[in-house]
Amino acid sequence: MDFSTISIDSIILVGSLLLLISIFAGKTGYKFGVPTLVLFLAVGMIFGVDGVGLNFSNPRAAQFIGVIALNVILFSGGMDTKFVDIKPVIAQGIILSTLGVLLTAVITGVFIYLITQHVLTAISFSLLEALLLASVMSSTDSASVFAILGAKGLVLKQRLRPLLELESGSNDPMAYLLTITFIQLILMGEGSMWEIAGTFVLQLVLGAALGYGFGWLAVRLINKINIDNESLYPVLMLTILFIIFSVTDLAHGNGYLAVYISGLVVGNSKFIHKKTSKKFMDGMTWLFQIVMFLTLGLFVNPSELLPIFGIGLAIGLFMIFVSRPLAVWMCIAPFRKMSVKAKNYVAWVGLRGAAPILFATYPLTSGIEYGGIIFNIVFFVTLVSLIIQGTTVPVVARMLGLADISKPENKWSPFEFELSDEIKSSISEITVTQKHLAHGHRIMDMPIPERTLIVMVKRDEHYFVPSGSTELEPRDELLIISDNEQSLKETYEQLEIKP
Repeated sequence: MDFSTISIDSIILVGSLLLLISIFAGKTGYKFGVPTLVLFLAVGMIFGVDGVGLNFSNPRAAQFIGVIALNVILFSGGMDTKFVDIKPVIAQGIILSTLGVLLTAVITGVFIYLITQHVLTAISFSLLEALLLASVMSSTDSASVFAILGAKGLVLKQRLRPLLELESGSNDPMAYLLTITFIQLILMGEGSMWEIAGTFVLQLVLGAALGYGFGWLAVRLINKINIDNESLYPVLMLTILFIIFSVTDLAHGNGYLAVYISGLVVGNSKFIHKKTSKKFMDGMTWLFQIVMFLTLGLFVNPSELLPIFGIGLAIGLFMIFVSRPLAVWMCIAPFRKMSVKAKNYVAWVGLRGAAPILFATYPLTSGIEYGGIIFNIVFFVTLVSLIIQGTTVPVVARMLGLADISKPENKWSPFEFELSDEIKSSISEITVTQKHLAHGHRIMDMPIPERTLIVMVKRDEHYFVPSGSTELEPRDELLIISDNEQSLKETYEQLEIKP
């Protein structure tokens, strides 16, 4: 079945069914700790030409869908990154997302060149082609990593989570720049080296500057525009991010870098309907992740992966056990406050993801001789990385003593309640235990500070507003509000709850 020949209603039906199947697959993967990315890709491959028979073979269409999706993912990732969290690790994160990507590409590229020239000679890459292939795979993916950590209720020690989030969210622009640079070198020849080097620097500078500037303008536009229908604010946000990417790209800057930085600026600023916009962007991120993974899964033909099995496995294992660890250690060795175990864990969490597969479409659309082979190798290496590293992320964290399982994340909240960003109070939820009732069953008997109130109780399926004389029972769910974070901390201390 070719997508170019079937009717629109059939495309909508097929697309909807694929999304539904992917959601159920993602739910299963979340439960068992399998990276959701693997399952989304698998669904696409199963329904592709070598499976059910859906024929999606247009590289430009796949690239277009991937670019749109990656923009949404990067902007949303920037919005979710808090400056206060990344500030202590910002130096390590920036070095890993720039120099770390470059070192990974160079080390892996040299290995690919040597192995295809002297060992696996069925495919013979030149040095530039080998560096192009390595550059495509040089960035890491965070979505599947933290889906697994969330599924297992793991909390990483030594500020590893913000470091990995910062690196994973900001290293795609560098990988994209390297990919485009080596494509230009191959197509234009080495004589244009200095011109391409200048373009490389210009893209970084323009991307960063325009990203910050557009982010600053976006916040002020959102706060000044005064739209009567508040539902349009998230739509305005989505529109702005695509304008940022397009204008920056037309100005010959790095659009992906601009989008991520603008997301950082917007997410760490105050603007009206911020929570609504963030929820909207979270939903759009999941939608576009699924769509991108499905598209890339449909685009690849599994039968074409068999001829590159040997070289793909060799490159995948080399990146996991050699090039990624070497690059990480060379970048963060000077940071002596980080333990050896923490550095090793950062080296292990180097998952390849959807971005490398997307970047692998650029050699295809640029007419590079080995474009098809490069795409298949990148796809295979991504699968190897996700299967080996993705399924062991929680295990390795526990083995290295870097996982704190005493603080599981809440997968479901009984109270759909949020405060405006302008309100400084803090809200939290606790489940009543027999220990909390040691001083008495009434709310007035509980050792709660004066600046904290219990505003709602959920008992079984019933909700009610309590008074001081309300008698509590074990397993009651309480919604509490404190004046600020310090008051909330005091409340947890009085109730002997570990935050």
